[in-house]
Amino acid sequence: FLDIDQGDVFIKGRRVNDVPAYKRDLGMVFQTYSLFPHMTVYENLDFGLSLRKVPEDEKKRRIQKALELVKMTGLEERYPRELSGGQRQRVAIARALVVQPKLLLLDEPLSNLDAKLRHELRIEIKRLQKEVGVTTIFVTHDQEEALSMSDRIVVMNKGKIEQVGTPTEIYAHPRTEFVFQFIGKSNQLNGRVKSLDSRMISVELSDGGQVLVEAENVMGSDRTCTVGDAVKLYIRPEKLMIQPVESPTSNYNSHTATIVQMNYLGSAWEIEVSLLGERMQVLHPSIEAGWTIGTEVMVGWNPSDMMIVKK
Repeated sequence: FLDIDQGDVFIKGRRVNDVPAYKRDLGMVFQTYSLFPHMTVYENLDFGLSLRKVPEDEKKRRIQKALELVKMTGLEERYPRELSGGQRQRVAIARALVVQPKLLLLDEPLSNLDAKLRHELRIEIKRLQKEVGVTTIFVTHDQEEALSMSDRIVVMNKGKIEQVGTPTEIYAHPRTEFVFQFIGKSNQLNGRVKSLDSRMISVELSDGGQVLVEAENVMGSDRTCTVGDAVKLYIRPEKLMIQPVESPTSNYNSHTATIVQMNYLGSAWEIEVSLLGERMQVLHPSIEAGWTIGTEVMVGWNPSDMMIVKK
């Protein structure tokens, strides 16, 4: 609904900068659903088809198929106020699909739903998208949502693209510090490059400890490091391995730490440790008997799991 400041927008090879929004053949699902409250479910789906002057028999066929897709058959005569949040969202999606758009736009469509329903509808929307076969752009600030639903992710920062890639590429191989911090949780250490070769970078930390990082894991526009560079190191909580302090470890990076906080999440434990002069989060499936706040443990990780960026 806003004029384009710069650049071009193409849909299936056609430049649409000067084409009114209602003529771009798009399906749109808003965060607030934006269903017509005075219309039934059937009438909401019929609205766009009537504007396009679709023949009556074809309208009925499309509406019935759309309702079957979103599992809302039998609720055609209900009004939006008589539906649950999840049902209203399904109607909004059906209304967008029934006009057979070239492109489907979803603007944070699940943000108003509770966690359980949000998870269910993620699966449902992905199924619908694959079944219908329409290219879909899904806008979200929920990182888990983006990772679980996407074929490709575009991470944007202040209007500029930071990285485009598959969910695995974005999460496991971020190109910039912003992407690493924005997608998922992270721990940070600070230090200076002590030595390096073509495979490994050795970093001396502020407390005197040393860690190894794979040389190919340098992030940022300048992906080179030299001895003496001040750097920041990042690693995911689930990449840290925690063991009893007396256990042998084969990790390149292995250091003694102290447990300072323990939170049970159901499927795992979130353990906060004091490690190398910093507080670090560890995500671990279980804990050893006797572990408590103040227990000394051994924390290790592989050089391939840590990312590095110059300050």
